[in-house]
Amino acid sequence: MTTESTETTDGDAGTSVRDVTDLYHEFGDDRLPAGQRETTAFPVLSKSGTPDWDPDTWEFTVTGAVETELSLSWDEFRDLPSETQRQDFHCVTGWSKFDCEFTGVPFPALADLAGVEDDAVHVMFSALDNYTTDLPLEDCMREEVLFAWAYDGEALPADHGGPLRVVTPHKYAYKGAKWVDGVEFLTEPELGYWERRGYSETANPWQEERYS
Repeated sequence: MTTESTETTDGDAGTSVRDVTDLYHEFGDDRLPAGQRETTAFPVLSKSGTPDWDPDTWEFTVTGAVETELSLSWDEFRDLPSETQRQDFHCVTGWSKFDCEFTGVPFPALADLAGVEDDAVHVMFSALDNYTTDLPLEDCMREEVLFAWAYDGEALPADHGGPLRVVTPHKYAYKGAKWVDGVEFLTEPELGYWERRGYSETANPWQEERYS
């Protein structure tokens, strides 16, 4: 499912921006989920330090229950169809940042490229720091789920997941892997890093689904 959105143009850069900040109507009455506080800062959180990467050797893989497994270089990934979206960002630790502009590849575009098999039901995201996180396939097949390489018109900072991270504005942000380097389409659900440690599999901010 994809929420209704509007499209605007940045007058300075002439860039088309798709506004999906009204996504919350699908999940609750308030843009700021219960238990969250709005901040203009963008705190940095991760399970460990920021990993190194080399654009000449970086590889993004798509594996599992797909018709065509993919292995994409950095340049090849950047050549995929992309867009800029204005999204809200909700951290499980209790803060939310409104009106973030992320540029990247919508999850459905990547899924279409690989050809998802009918028996796929779940997705596991992997990252350069060995982080993993999981989501049901239906929660991924939304245009708002982006593999993002830019934030507010600039290259995504390394400490925020650059070169590439996933953003999931309908979920708490631990569902959006930083430094993502692959997705696996699964025929059975599996748990990711924080999910194995008691965090919610569903992670709906408007239901305060923080822990299992």
